[in-house]
Amino acid sequence: MAIIPCNQLSLADVFSDCQDLYESDKPAFLSLLQSNIDLDEIIPDSFRNHFYASTGRSRKYPLHAFLWALIIQRIFSIPTDSLLLVFLNYSRHLRQFCGFNKVPDASKITRFKQDFINDLKLLFENLVDLTEPICQSIDAEKASMTIFDTSGIEAWVTENNPKYANKIIKQLKAYAKTKHFSKAYDPYKAAYGSMPTHAASNPDIKQLYINGHFCYVYKIGIVTNGLGIIRHLDFYNKEFIANHPEIEIEKKTKSPDEDKSVHDSKLLIPSLSDFFAAHPLINPRTFLGDSAFDTMLIYKQLLSADTFGESRSFEKAYIPLNPRSSLRSIDSYQLDSNGIPCCPNNPDILMKYAGKSHRNNGLIRYKFECPKVKFVKDDTDKYHRKCFCENPCTNSKCGRMIHIYPEQNLRAYPGTIRGTEEWDATYKNRTIVERSINHCKDCFGLSGRKTQNEKTLHADLILSGITQLVTVLLADNIHQHQFIRSLKPLIA
Repeated sequence: MAIIPCNQLSLADVFSDCQDLYESDKPAFLSLLQSNIDLDEIIPDSFRNHFYASTGRSRKYPLHAFLWALIIQRIFSIPTDSLLLVFLNYSRHLRQFCGFNKVPDASKITRFKQDFINDLKLLFENLVDLTEPICQSIDAEKASMTIFDTSGIEAWVTENNPKYANKIIKQLKAYAKTKHFSKAYDPYKAAYGSMPTHAASNPDIKQLYINGHFCYVYKIGIVTNGLGIIRHLDFYNKEFIANHPEIEIEKKTKSPDEDKSVHDSKLLIPSLSDFFAAHPLINPRTFLGDSAFDTMLIYKQLLSADTFGESRSFEKAYIPLNPRSSLRSIDSYQLDSNGIPCCPNNPDILMKYAGKSHRNNGLIRYKFECPKVKFVKDDTDKYHRKCFCENPCTNSKCGRMIHIYPEQNLRAYPGTIRGTEEWDATYKNRTIVERSINHCKDCFGLSGRKTQNEKTLHADLILSGITQLVTVLLADNIHQHQFIRSLKPLIA
């Protein structure tokens, strides 16, 4: 058997390869950015005025240089600010593109993000408005979808060290074994109950159950459309809570899943209200969310005419039913798990959805009919409905007909019918918000940030949104809409 010689790669080798790749391939991409994106046209005047306000000395580094450097960092998935500065120091092309005559130190990058966080937010909101017509032109139906989900940015704290949780779980397992606890005992839930609700170094870093594990995070909210393009970002800190006194903060429960559901349900309407207030030209149509939002109050708020402004509300809400709460009957008719009325004589037989109609008073009603009804032709060549049921539940020859007004139970009928092909096809789009969150974390470097500073992480979140929307602008300008969510194929 022949032995294939191999050499262990050193850090110097890796950097040399990256540098060679950067020097050879990246300039073409940078030229593409330079010729298609003009940051000066995108930056709000208030941001520019704030940045260049008199400080007693001139600005050594221009505004667009900071912005381009931080956008490039996320496009190329450069994980840390320090590594970004390494590339700036060693790549003349990158320095020239960004507009740096001299590379700033790490503290200036951090200070920029912290001092101009509100300006970054305005820049992001401006990009949302600029990219909305692009999304509508690509796919109007998906662009009209509003999808909301929450997640968390893990902070650099002791409590996030795996050894911290594992130590508690190990102790609880040993204790359970000594005391001969039943198999129903869950040491992981017990660990959750015994762990502190927040990090010792910062009470705003809360313990949550994110992506299948316990961690200490700053909680965030993201709104996307059906294309996966970010429309709104929220950082749930003290400032957000202060701006929304209607949010009630409850005590921690024994279940991490329950905690997440309760919290998410109370953050939804405030987040959407902020979103639509910032973008009056964006009109809601279809909402998609997970079962955490399956409450009667939320359905009423989402589908009410004036929740988000005059005559601004959703027409449909695609929210799975929480299995812990069954649907109540309507007009003595038993409903199945999807809200479809059952046959009065046989609950195993479901009525057939036959469309909707508008009453003279403007109200919509859904029509359900016996599934054994068929249209037959009479002697005059006219078609009539006829029921062929062996055990009819009505004396009518046309069979049972049920009319339901959705206002009677918005949970069962949130502007659409559950369990239909249309429902299934539409709801498949909900997972795209999760993919957008993961893209921000993995590709834009939100996860693994070695800081617990709230402003820094908040700015990083906004910069992730800015980067994605710049991606949309570039993809549209070069007529390559397949790249609206990622430019990596253009870089490779």
